[in-house]
Amino acid sequence: MNGMLNGRVALVTGGGRGIGRAIVEALHQAGAAVVIADNGTSIGGTGADPTVAAALANALGERAAAFTESIAAPSAAKAAVDFTVSRFAGLDILVNNAAILRDAFVFKADPGDWEAVLRTNLFAPFYLVAAATPVMRDQAKAKRGGGAWGRIINLVSTAGFYGNYGQAAYAAAKAGLSGLTRVIALDMARSQVACNAVAPFAATRVTESINPQNPAQQAYKDTAMKIPAQPVADLVAYLAGDAGAKITGQLFGVRGREVFLLSQPRPVATAVAETPEELGAAVAALAPHFVSLETDLEAFANRPVL
Repeated sequence: MNGMLNGRVALVTGGGRGIGRAIVEALHQAGAAVVIADNGTSIGGTGADPTVAAALANALGERAAAFTESIAAPSAAKAAVDFTVSRFAGLDILVNNAAILRDAFVFKADPGDWEAVLRTNLFAPFYLVAAATPVMRDQAKAKRGGGAWGRIINLVSTAGFYGNYGQAAYAAAKAGLSGLTRVIALDMARSQVACNAVAPFAATRVTESINPQNPAQQAYKDTAMKIPAQPVADLVAYLAGDAGAKITGQLFGVRGREVFLLSQPRPVATAVAETPEELGAAVAALAPHFVSLETDLEAFANRPVL
């Protein structure tokens, strides 16, 4: 993939560590200039360490820069976009990767924790998209780089549609980000800006924090801690390149050498109830199609292909 992103500019949130760092390095190796937006916070969203992003930017050299403010506010998100455009004269690729965790069962959850997770995991991606898409539309009109061009890639999670114990905030945010991906793809289609979602499987601070609730979840954690982040970064880089121009509104998963195209909710069965009294029979007819109540950790507890 070396050189396929020459002249392109990327902004990657949460790019200082883990999957985000692997994405930054892959985009940079492919030729893009990259802004690493990462304030160095903990997995719970507390504290900050600006040296995390700065050290990576320094290591990569002149085609990399660090933005170390939290992007969980509209003004900071716009500042990150403005910084990127000012530093590298454009913005072609936006990767929304930053996320925090504050898990709790719904009957014990703190509203402040709920709001903090949604601010970082869902609101921030929206704020960045709201700031970046006008730039991308203007670039399309100006035929920057030879014509209309833009890529938005959102890192989501299988927890967003399977669910997992104690992850109300995280799952809700990631489900929302999946829905946001579809709307961005629709809204930006005329500007030829592609938007896709990627659900990653890799060893990160998130997988380290898993507290298994049963043997299947323990098996998931044991295998997940051996999965490298590089294959996730490779797919993101692929979608960010020219080959990704015609791929939009899709939901992918990456687990080692496995690449999944994940289904999106569509009707799978229909039953008609002419009267309220017939609802019982109608629902009974749908019952064979009900989705089992398993978590994402249980669903993907089988051994990955590495």
